[in-house]
Amino acid sequence: MKSITVTELDHIVLNVRDIDASLAFYTGVLGLKAERVQEFKEGKIGFPSVRINGDTIIDLFPLKNASARQAGAGQAAGNLNHFCLVVEKEDFSGIVDYLKGHSVAILRGPISRWGARGRATSVYFHDPDENEVEIRCY
Repeated sequence: MKSITVTELDHIVLNVRDIDASLAFYTGVLGLKAERVQEFKEGKIGFPSVRINGDTIIDLFPLKNASARQAGAGQAAGNLNHFCLVVEKEDFSGIVDYLKGHSVAILRGPISRWGARGRATSVYFHDPDENEVEIRCY
């Protein structure tokens, strides 16, 4: 594989201090639709989301969980947890070898995860500035 083609932005994950304040801002101020809030409040899932459009969401990750996760992964602290890009099946099929061939270490994956369009297979890695990037295929 010589290169990959990113087709869209699936989601970004923000580390947030106050889920309720963030939900109020993104739904009340920006007019986005909240998703999975009840499941989050019931402790069934780790974070709620807000939807930008049919294919793109923002996940609101509680900072207390994000801090522990980042410390364990060696990531720098910040508000951006990670962002996710989508590729087609033909580009994803060799993604691990492709990234390793470009001296990119794989953090996690391939692994099944939830995203803007439901379940997909994802691979996680860092960019040169230590930002975590997820590439996924539906």
